[in-house]
Amino acid sequence: MAYLTLFLASLGSATLLPGGSEALLLYLKSQAYSSELLLLVASVGNTLGSVVNYLLGKYATTWAVEKKYIKSLHVEKAKNYFDKWGGFALLLSWTPIIGDAITFAAGVLRYNFWKFLILVFVAKTARYTFLIYLFGLYM
Repeated sequence: MAYLTLFLASLGSATLLPGGSEALLLYLKSQAYSSELLLLVASVGNTLGSVVNYLLGKYATTWAVEKKYIKSLHVEKAKNYFDKWGGFALLLSWTPIIGDAITFAAGVLRYNFWKFLILVFVAKTARYTFLIYLFGLYM
C-alpha cells in the first residue's frame, strides 16, 4: 500500500495539481522500504504525471485559449522558451513550478513523445536518486 501511495503522490505532484512526493519518499525510506523500489515507483509515477501535462498541452491548448483559461501570450512565451532551449529543457522537468510548464510546452509544441519520455524519466529519476543518496548520508 505504501508503494501505491507513493506512486499516486508522485503522479499527482508532477501534474498541474499542487503537491509533493519527496517527503513521502524520504519517510518511506526511513521505514526501511527498498530504495530501489521506491526510486522506481516514484520515478515512474512522476514521469506519468508529466505525460499528463504533455497530453494536456497537446490536446487541450486550442480549447483552453478559446475559453480564455490560458492566455495566448503565455502559450507564445512557452513556445519561444522551448524553441530556444530545445528538448534538453526537459531535463529541468524535475524543478518545482517551471517543470510542469516545460512538460506542458512540450505537448503544445508536439515534441517527439519518445524523446520526451526518455528525457523526463532521466530527469525525474536523477532527482529521486539524489534525494535517496542525500538522505542516506545524513541518516
